[in-house]
Amino acid sequence: MRLSLLMPGALRRVIYVFVSGLCFFGAAGTVQAENIQHTGSDTRTLRVAYMEFPPVTYQNAFGEPEGEMVETTRKVAKEAGYELEFLYLPVSRAYLYLKKGSVDFALGLTEVPALKGAVIDSEINLVSVVLSVWYREDQAPVTDINDFRDQVVILINGFTYGGLRSWLERQDDIRITNAPNHRSAIDMLNRGRGDYLLDYRDPVREELMSFSAARIQETEIRTRTGAWLFSAAIPEAQTLQAEFDAAYHRLAERGELPPADTSEKSILLQGFPTP
Repeated sequence: MRLSLLMPGALRRVIYVFVSGLCFFGAAGTVQAENIQHTGSDTRTLRVAYMEFPPVTYQNAFGEPEGEMVETTRKVAKEAGYELEFLYLPVSRAYLYLKKGSVDFALGLTEVPALKGAVIDSEINLVSVVLSVWYREDQAPVTDINDFRDQVVILINGFTYGGLRSWLERQDDIRITNAPNHRSAIDMLNRGRGDYLLDYRDPVREELMSFSAARIQETEIRTRTGAWLFSAAIPEAQTLQAEFDAAYHRLAERGELPPADTSEKSILLQGFPTP
């Protein structure tokens, strides 16, 4: 018997941590085939990678893909005449699959140095994602990138932070400690196992709802863009990009999706290193 979708938040988070742990320790990615109906007989199924990044993209308690970018992608794929097969992957494996052409595209953030030349980004920005520094009330706020010096910075395994991770790791006076997921990172910060946490606003705020005693502050340091990242290893990458962008525009014109956003996002923190 199928459980109600109104599963308590705590239980959903427990299941999410368990599933995320399996992925990070080498379990094979989960595949979900989307049953999208089309009239054409030559409908192609596209393989789509997505990662744990709630509420933008995540796997729910029933092993199904959910999130704002997931729902938009379903609508656009149907409009463009494609079926979807979702693969739930850890970040590093999603990047590897994109480079090899093992997936057609991924739902992810743009301007990832590790993917330079390996993907073709959609022109449409699906979501705006804020990268923030999180810290306890007794810690000084960050106003400049050099405020990380002589501090312990918590990072999430697999996240490149648009090139910021590699910059931080090259600094002799900045100590890095890694967490397997957002929840563990917040717990480490709460326990004083790091001075600052570098993580994205949406998943941290979602997790903070279950940390009733947490007294954590936030400083925005960069706004990034979520988009479709088409694998340059597949011959039709540019065609897919054009078809998906065009399908989005058609849906927006009919009022079924918000107007397309193609604006560039800005870097907020002073001294932020460029890749």
